[in-house]
Amino acid sequence: MKILIVTDAWEPQVNGVVRTLKNTRRELQAMGHEVAMLTPLEFHTLPCPTYPEIRLSLFPARKVRRIIEEVQPDALHIATEGPLGMATRAYARKHNLPYTTAYHTRFPEYVQPRFGIPLSVTYAFLRWFHKHSSAVLVPTPVVKRDLEAYGFNNVVLWSRGVDLDKFTPEPRQTPDCERPVFLYVGRVAVEKNVEAFLELNLPGSKWVAGEGPQLAALRAKYPEARYTGVLMQPELSVLYRDADVFVFPSKTDTFGLVLLEAMASGTPVAAYPVTGPIDVIGDSGAGALNHNLHQACLDALKIPRSRVRAYAEKFSWRAATEQFYAYLQPLRNNQSYNSTSRIEASAKTQIDT
Repeated sequence: MKILIVTDAWEPQVNGVVRTLKNTRRELQAMGHEVAMLTPLEFHTLPCPTYPEIRLSLFPARKVRRIIEEVQPDALHIATEGPLGMATRAYARKHNLPYTTAYHTRFPEYVQPRFGIPLSVTYAFLRWFHKHSSAVLVPTPVVKRDLEAYGFNNVVLWSRGVDLDKFTPEPRQTPDCERPVFLYVGRVAVEKNVEAFLELNLPGSKWVAGEGPQLAALRAKYPEARYTGVLMQPELSVLYRDADVFVFPSKTDTFGLVLLEAMASGTPVAAYPVTGPIDVIGDSGAGALNHNLHQACLDALKIPRSRVRAYAEKFSWRAATEQFYAYLQPLRNNQSYNSTSRIEASAKTQIDT
């Protein structure tokens, strides 16, 4: 099968959406499928306000149409709700093509504190965007229930995986700092709640790996922490396993791939009992969940690393990708791509975009 995945999040970004799509593409190719990516790299872009790492494609509709008709995919997946996702959705609706979509990020909860837009308004937009999708793929049962409570239909589970060969528990090094080491990995921004970690009175050392708009302010306010910037995967895997506890202070993430990466490295997790940690860790014993993050950090120190690694081994990208593939809808029997059929489809399709 030839699969076209459309995403507004792509390289050089380093985040969970990009890692998920890259691993999914790799597994689909290993399964014998052909995968084409439609990304901002092929368009003129401008930086997204408050999140400049994301590039917003400018006036993409004509080029999106040309790429879809050149690729002639057997299945279409729209991964994000940005300009490329919007243009692809419009094309698919116009030509009566089925497609799947995904909900990766708690976008309404991200937008509200920055721009004051009520959650109800943003969820109404998302409900409109996803309403004609044959399946809305979400990472956890909690997110599924949340979207269904907001009136979403056709919401299905698409889990995540971890590369167990790249993230391993051994060998550990002895870093030149005071033990124990508490580590945060991810974007350094207000929605990640990193300051809730840095303000804790913990023994040992605190490490922060990542960049973002809040980094300079936090570095100035908490100079005793070690800040590594963004690390490539080999260096990041070493950092994970050299830490004693991985601290995940976010209350808005839908999954948190970094949780799996840390646990695959044998490092127990300390987090709030909220969406993401509840679904990924639950009562597995591989982490400590507590509304008191300080106590969660101390409790996580007592968890055997062997138990953490054993739990992480239950997650694989192949299993997650098989879920993804199962929900794809074939296009060829639904609509061809020649000009005549496009005109006919356009005449038959009601305008509801």
